[in-house]
Amino acid sequence: MPLGINLTLKIGQTVPTPAPLWLLEALQSVEVTHKDEEGSGFQLVFQIGRSGQRDLKDSRLLNGSLLKPFNRVVLTVTINAKAEVLMDGIITHQQFSPSSEPGNSTLTITGEDISVLMDLEEKSVLHPSQDERTIANQIISSYAKYGVISGVEAPSGDQPSTQVRIPGQQGTDFQYLKDLAKRLAYVFYIIPGPTSEKSTAYWGPPIRKKQQPQRALTLNMGPYTNLESINLQYNAMAATTVSGAVQDRQTNQIQPVQVDSSDRASLAKNAALNTQTKLRRKQLRETWRMSQARDRAQAITDQSTDNVVTITGEIDTVRYGKLLEMRRLVGLRGVGYNYDGLYYVKEVSHKIQRGQYKQSFTITREGQGTTIEQVRV
Repeated sequence: MPLGINLTLKIGQTVPTPAPLWLLEALQSVEVTHKDEEGSGFQLVFQIGRSGQRDLKDSRLLNGSLLKPFNRVVLTVTINAKAEVLMDGIITHQQFSPSSEPGNSTLTITGEDISVLMDLEEKSVLHPSQDERTIANQIISSYAKYGVISGVEAPSGDQPSTQVRIPGQQGTDFQYLKDLAKRLAYVFYIIPGPTSEKSTAYWGPPIRKKQQPQRALTLNMGPYTNLESINLQYNAMAATTVSGAVQDRQTNQIQPVQVDSSDRASLAKNAALNTQTKLRRKQLRETWRMSQARDRAQAITDQSTDNVVTITGEIDTVRYGKLLEMRRLVGLRGVGYNYDGLYYVKEVSHKIQRGQYKQSFTITREGQGTTIEQVRV
């Protein structure tokens, strides 16, 4: 790895331990992908072969127990003495590609974050007199042995009377947590860290806190350039408004619902919702409590703005000097007024090989035109 960047691998069953030297020597590449509101995944590629008495029957990569499915993998990256957990996940798949050419046989290990353990067993469970926050905390806490910390930040809701309704789970814990979140316009995902062998299960409103933007992604600026490639797209069909009438299931009254604007902080001077004369319009047809209906309608409109301007690209991590963080803002400069400015980081893929560390990204915002004159560098 380049000076200032180190990768640490732990692997094992419930509590992983540092990988042995022979396994690290066989490791050829690492790829980790994080997405905004979905599960994260990883892929490890090993060079595989047989040598000596130990490997007479097969390679110890295949014979050994370290790379077996459902073992746990923890990847930590240290950049300039700062350690960050890149992945805490579970092996779910193996791919062996033998070759007649010496040194070209590979074993590819693929896996997902800890949430995959929540998606194994379908259940039929009742949660009488419990609100959604209590249910989410209860389910997440059952995975504490894997280092999962509850990150439920939603306010307490109404505790339903057993005479009105009894919340019931039909499906896996993961599916149920996602469904509960979607019903309230919330999100559910797993974040690796804050420390090694720990993961945080976040369940609650989408996090769009105002924070200091990350160091700018830079193009066409000589020695300051850190972008290796970039592609920019504007989707005029993405922005969506919501209208309709909802029958409140508590009062039985029918009330109108209409959302024509986003309540997120503006990142673009010319937001599509404000500047386009033609917009998609959806109807809210479900029966909700009125407060939930408004939240759901607002979430549909907010989420649609994420797909108006979508930028993908790749940076050299050595030049950038840090990890590009998910769910935070980042600046872009050097591509012109229409597309320079601030963006929300929606997806990051880390691609690591010996002597090389690239980060591919997807960043988004609601329209064109920068709202600021300078970005952080």
